[in-house]
Amino acid sequence: MRSQLGESYSPMYFLASLGSGGIAVTFFMFLMFMVEHPGRPIPVFEDVMAALLSGNPWLAGLVVLSVAGIVYFGVQHYRLLVWNIREYAGFRKTAAFASLRSTDAEVQLMALPLTYAMGVNVMFILGAVFVPGLWGVVEYLFPFAMAAFLAIGVYASSIFLLFFSRVIAKGHFDCERNNSLSQMLSIFAFSMVAVGLSASAAMSHNAVTSGLGIILASVFSAIVVTLGMIKVVLGFRSMLANGINYEASVSLWIVIPILTVMAITVNRVSMGLVHNFNAVIHPWFHIVFFSMAIAVQVLFGLLGYRVMKQMGYFSEFINGEGKSVVTYAAICPGVAFFVLGNFLVNKGLVAAGFVPQFSLVYFVLYVPLVLVQVQTIRVLGKLNAKLLRA
Repeated sequence: MRSQLGESYSPMYFLASLGSGGIAVTFFMFLMFMVEHPGRPIPVFEDVMAALLSGNPWLAGLVVLSVAGIVYFGVQHYRLLVWNIREYAGFRKTAAFASLRSTDAEVQLMALPLTYAMGVNVMFILGAVFVPGLWGVVEYLFPFAMAAFLAIGVYASSIFLLFFSRVIAKGHFDCERNNSLSQMLSIFAFSMVAVGLSASAAMSHNAVTSGLGIILASVFSAIVVTLGMIKVVLGFRSMLANGINYEASVSLWIVIPILTVMAITVNRVSMGLVHNFNAVIHPWFHIVFFSMAIAVQVLFGLLGYRVMKQMGYFSEFINGEGKSVVTYAAICPGVAFFVLGNFLVNKGLVAAGFVPQFSLVYFVLYVPLVLVQVQTIRVLGKLNAKLLRA
């Protein structure tokens, strides 16, 4: 890997680590929804081993593939995270960092808490899959997980407030040059904190832990909705007036992962309300909600694809010789579409009895999801070879 990049480093390199962590999550989805885990909201070591030794060859093969994917991309995630932390420490000593802090590009620093939040998620997945007996002590772990996500949320808030308050107090925000949705990176970071906090809300059977998770997830979700509307309007206003920034045109897809994590946040909060506070929520609510979220994802996915195709973005920055670290933003949308598709199929259609699990229709619905997953892995490999390899 390249090293000591100095002034040529960008905080957007954190998205390489984020993308690997996200792909590890996609492999966990197979275990989540195709491996039985009675009495638990997620599969753990004991469930994985039971499926592996079940004598069912296709299920054992699926488990082996999923675990291999989790291990490989989980290791890549932390490897790239360590690399980024080291390179960022050197970058902070350069004049380029001081320049970054005085421009609209300061929003790139939100990639740090965004990736740290993913790091906690991947750690939880690795612990669940590989640590025997973890679920027996999980109630003691939830408060620590919430504390970690809350700390990341405070860190993200401090970065954002320094940037946004400076812009509001002094002005000089260049609306003409911010002709993309790159400013939505801050919204993505807050949404990752919200979905992380909602995990304890959904999975804890302690009313205090679950209630705090619901409240804190709701707080950060409100931040996401409020700031998200502002950033989307500003971005589209500038794009419609000036056309989109060529290098940052991939930011049109950033809405896709934000919708996924917010939809999962709503799902997890509803689980906590049902399990711990006697709420009644019909499974069709999730079908409608997930369908609406995926419809908007498809809209932005097709819009972004047509814009980038028309501008030659793919032929230059993904398949060609062009190098832009911003292109790593193309990984999260593929991950997000795959994950939310899993939730629609399993938490929606299957849970409501509309589609039988493991039926022909069930597997047909997985075909586009798996195709997106494979293409996302291919693109990540190309970008790593182009941007990270020495």
